[in-house]
Amino acid sequence: MGVTELGKLIGKDIRREVKLENLAGKCIALDAYNSLYQFLASIRQPDGTPLMDRVGRITSHLSGLFYRTINLMEAGIKPVYVFDGKPPEFKLAEIEERRKVKEKAMEEVLKAIKEGRKEDVAKYMKRAVFLTSDMVEDAKKLLTYMGVPWVQAPSEGEAQAAHMAKRGHCWAVGSQDYDSLLFGSPRLVRNLAVSPRRKIGEEVIELSPEIIELDAVLKSLRLKNREQLIDLAILLGTDYNPDGVPGVGPQKALKLVWEFGGLEKMLETVLRGVYFPVDPLEIKKFFLNPPVTDEYSTDIKKPDEQKLIDFLVREHDFSEDRVLKAVERLKRAQTKYKTSSLDSFF
Repeated sequence: MGVTELGKLIGKDIRREVKLENLAGKCIALDAYNSLYQFLASIRQPDGTPLMDRVGRITSHLSGLFYRTINLMEAGIKPVYVFDGKPPEFKLAEIEERRKVKEKAMEEVLKAIKEGRKEDVAKYMKRAVFLTSDMVEDAKKLLTYMGVPWVQAPSEGEAQAAHMAKRGHCWAVGSQDYDSLLFGSPRLVRNLAVSPRRKIGEEVIELSPEIIELDAVLKSLRLKNREQLIDLAILLGTDYNPDGVPGVGPQKALKLVWEFGGLEKMLETVLRGVYFPVDPLEIKKFFLNPPVTDEYSTDIKKPDEQKLIDFLVREHDFSEDRVLKAVERLKRAQTKYKTSSLDSFF
């Protein structure tokens, strides 16, 4: 999910940059789909195409998930991945629209490959990435073999992750998007699943994890509560109404919330007659009370070394030497959890 316009209102004074090591001892509920899409978009071969095994199955997401998770655990972070379940009915139209965009991007990829335009292959490939059910199941299988907990959300993954953070079972939600704040997570940690270096044009920039606290956002924007933050996001656009309200940008949306106090009053006055593809009050209701489950575990388990080797090396053609070394790193990282007090996680 992505409330990108809302992010424009969250200034640098609210974003607290930290090092991975500063998050040691913290349980982070990671938005699994968000992470996997990051890996699919960033882990590429020189020609822009994703990593694949001998039968053509994409493995970029598995590579990213395996090695990045070990990096997080070596830093002392306790990861728990949360997978999306059934989306709300009013999101289906947007999902279909995204599918069409990806299909169009894939057509451009094939055209660029045929014409030998390598730069365009990489550009359109990032737009064409999508997760299949097989890829998701393979990700869950990999995490199970690693001994890393994962949770199946009944609906939106970020809603479930926020629920776990609100209950105190995780310290924060890890995602590039801001939706977990709307769902009530007390903290959001960004830049955990991305490469620490990103190239923008000719410049390479360093990306550090950043912590954004819900209370700090509300205070900075002078909002009374989370409901007003949700109202603000709906005006700007969410996954359920991506275009927001025409002609309303971040500053104007904020002034409307200050002036009218809530979406309900706006719909009776300044927004009367404005077309919404989805009832905005239904969107608000969903953010406030999404389907979640309490049936989950955050326990780290011992990795199954043989299954990891069979799965990654035998089935998906990973380098056996690299996998063996990574498994040793994984086992060493897990000793940190055994020697640390459980209180540090909760």
